[in-house]
Amino acid sequence: MTATRPRHGGALLAVLLMAPFLAQVDATIANVATPAIQTDLGASSAAVELVVGGYLIAFAVLLITGARLGQTHGYKRIYMLGAAAFAASSLLGGLAPNATVLVAGRVLQGASAALMFPQALTGMQLNFSGAQRARAIGLYAIALSSGAITGQALGGALITADLGGTGWRSIFLINVPVCAAILATAGRALPPDGRRDAERVHALGVATLSASVLLIVLPLTLGRVDGWPAWTWMSLAASGPVFVLFLLTQRAAAARGRSPLVNLHVLARPTIWLGLLTLMAATATYYALLFTLAQYLQHGLGGSALASGLVLVPWVAAFGLAGQITRRLPPRFGPVLPAAGCLLLAAAYLALSGSLFAGVRADAVLVPLLAAGGFGLGIQFSTLIGHLTNAVDPRYAPDISGTSTTTLQIGGALGVAAFGAIYLSLAAPAGAAPATHAFAVTALAMGATALAAAGTAWLTTRFRAYDEPERQPRSVGRPSLSHR
Repeated sequence: MTATRPRHGGALLAVLLMAPFLAQVDATIANVATPAIQTDLGASSAAVELVVGGYLIAFAVLLITGARLGQTHGYKRIYMLGAAAFAASSLLGGLAPNATVLVAGRVLQGASAALMFPQALTGMQLNFSGAQRARAIGLYAIALSSGAITGQALGGALITADLGGTGWRSIFLINVPVCAAILATAGRALPPDGRRDAERVHALGVATLSASVLLIVLPLTLGRVDGWPAWTWMSLAASGPVFVLFLLTQRAAAARGRSPLVNLHVLARPTIWLGLLTLMAATATYYALLFTLAQYLQHGLGGSALASGLVLVPWVAAFGLAGQITRRLPPRFGPVLPAAGCLLLAAAYLALSGSLFAGVRADAVLVPLLAAGGFGLGIQFSTLIGHLTNAVDPRYAPDISGTSTTTLQIGGALGVAAFGAIYLSLAAPAGAAPATHAFAVTALAMGATALAAAGTAWLTTRFRAYDEPERQPRSVGRPSLSHR
């Protein structure tokens, strides 16, 4: 099956890009609202924690399931269902009379985002090819990176504006008209879902995979704030055996001729799992940077939240620019670009660390190094996502979409937990000097991680892309995703 040229490419791509952008905006928009929420609703610290964490947990747990539902029921149908549910859950959160209802709304919001998000990459893989797909993935990278920064900036702006006296509630209510516009456009721009074979999502696979991801993401999201109590370590330890159980259920389903939740034949290829490992490592450093840089600039140096957000604008701009440049390069450069991007990312972190150890804190050094890091990550991300989507037949689009987006979320949670712990442990004494030392050490650790990612990125492009169609496994019964 080959991708078809979309009749309304511009509108189709714009609709698809709204899914990752909106999901990332709402992943960070509540961060700046937590003090106001706690005061207005009389919420406990644990409840406020779940206002942020509940979204992230539900989102990460259900991404692969959302991707598979797009295959079994049509990615247009699931995208629009997710957008409608996102609007409803946002309305619930915006009108919440107490913290319990707000947390419920945020969990439902995360689940709705998990329905929308993976359909974006699936839609790009099915509707675009060649240069069109490279352009789409470059814009996908921009949507992801800019969404996180936009969330923090937009949240602060809306709360300050206090539109109609809504205060913090406006950060959720604004999603209702946005989703209405998405639904109106998606109905016209997205191609109709083709005829689908009758197939159910593998329920046992959903249960075991969701449990495994939950056992990882829940402690990583909530453990740091709670001081890493015993339950967090027990949860992390239990995630391994549950994941093994998930793998066993998938092998059993394939052996019986049923369609598993995740195609292990595809993910077992070195070019795929090494690529996912690279994505996880590089993304971990990015999410860690968002957290630790804000801590350093605001709590360490006494800067404002707005200033700490604006300093990342060069990173986002360079990230987006990288995707637009790499898609114009000759194909012969493709195999080296993921590793080259990771090397540039590592160089930026290491240079930042070295300048801080040398006592240089000036924005004239910080801003260009952040731009260099964003450019490196943009090269790595856009070319590696392109490699992964091109490395499998389009019928396996949900496998790549679901696993890559879940990998990004787990990588982000791991990064914040690991590098955040390094920073916070070293910056415990208040003051600029301890904070600067802590951030220098953290940047050094992130640089080392980016170097390791360069190694796996180099390896992932050394392997053959994918088997010939006749060698694809016939026992897993994948329904066609083409638009006939």
